Amino acid sequence: MSEIRMSPPDIAAGRLATDSLARGFSDIHPPLEAHEALVEADRCYFCYDAPCMRACPTSIDVPLFIREIQAGNPVGAAKTIFEANILGGMCARVCPTETLCEEACVREAAEGKPVKIGLLQRFATDHLIEAGRHPFQRAAPTGHSVAVVGAGPAGLSCAHRLAMLGHSVTLYDARPKPGGLNEYGIAAYKATNGFAQAEVEFILEIGGITLVNDQALGRDLHLANLRAQFDAVFLGLGLAGVNALGAEGEASSGSHDAVAWIAELRQTTNLSELPVGRRVVVIGGGMTAIDAAVQAKALGAEEVTLAYRRGREEMNASRYEQEIAQTRGVHIRCHLTPRRILAENGHVRGIELERTRSVEGQLDLTGEIVTIEADQVFKAIGQQFLPSGTGEGAGLSMERGRIRVDAERRTSLPGVWAGGDCVSGGSDLTVVAVEDGKQAALSIHRMLSVAASVRDDTRTDSALATR
Repeated sequence: MSEIRMSPPDIAAGRLATDSLARGFSDIHPPLEAHEALVEADRCYFCYDAPCMRACPTSIDVPLFIREIQAGNPVGAAKTIFEANILGGMCARVCPTETLCEEACVREAAEGKPVKIGLLQRFATDHLIEAGRHPFQRAAPTGHSVAVVGAGPAGLSCAHRLAMLGHSVTLYDARPKPGGLNEYGIAAYKATNGFAQAEVEFILEIGGITLVNDQALGRDLHLANLRAQFDAVFLGLGLAGVNALGAEGEASSGSHDAVAWIAELRQTTNLSELPVGRRVVVIGGGMTAIDAAVQAKALGAEEVTLAYRRGREEMNASRYEQEIAQTRGVHIRCHLTPRRILAENGHVRGIELERTRSVEGQLDLTGEIVTIEADQVFKAIGQQFLPSGTGEGAGLSMERGRIRVDAERRTSLPGVWAGGDCVSGGSDLTVVAVEDGKQAALSIHRMLSVAASVRDDTRTDSALATR
């Protein structure tokens, strides 16, 4: 076992000057200027049966919106995007385009340099949102009402599509502000200047949506009551639970849930008041781990180590995101799994890890111990769905710890749909959650339209019978 001499814990606020903080949390991808967007749009081949479009979970017509930018019509381009993905502005900022549309781009295959689809999408959507022009009009009211629980990407997408189709929507969220992951879970350098709330305001401009905050399912709301009060219910609950390390010392001061810490950071109005350790260790290999590590470094941590139990190629974070972390000074160390958090006087002093190796796809412990000095440890080893309030015992089927749905996002309970991270089989991507919400809304609309048609036919038959 390696022995190190550990110094007293050092967690402090204001490690960096204001200008250094501003640089560390500035927009990671500055938007394209108009001329730059035109030059980039000219690179598109406008492929027939475009592979980039097929790679997009929301099926945005990429060649069409790029051609519209090329023609000097960014408003038309934005409308094309929003028809498929009403959260196209945020997705342009946070989507792993390097593994979706841009990886599928023909220019990527031919030259290793894809068209900058994400930045072009942002150029168009920002243009329309900043102009304050909502691109759609609400259909005539249908008289139907739908409850949407969860104002994250899935819930917002579902609520907007339903409202656009003329239904009345009540949108509930457990937090003080809507937006879900976009507001509380995205790294601050990816969605700057309050964009998450600006996008919510833009979505609500369609009308027909009543937003109710601080309403949690199982506490303030109950699924049985919602089913009785509304014609349909959509659950976009996200993942509220966080996996524990299950390691000795996990409850020590200085040991944090990375998800909660990122949420705190996102809501902080003065970054210089947010304390961070001098030596930080992040456990995990996904996007949350990367975001926590990069932001800890941006706050002034001198040493940030990201420890992952498997190899680099098995990390959920893309190679591009890994490179962002490394270029910002994060040390990525693989094949290390936590054994215990070392503490003194109740505070984190370091972490003890064991080296691992892969044997025929299985993780094997080697017995070799590595100790890393740390003032803070952030746990980012995955989240889980908490079914409290969903009425699982009343017939809501679960699969692998999440809600089971069919292709139309219908649950096993009549009149209840679900989407986003809370459903089984999802990929935990914002863009996938948006598609879930959209497809659920279309399914709900079909159901309500059939019900209305049957009701009208019944009334007609009844009227004829009385003559």
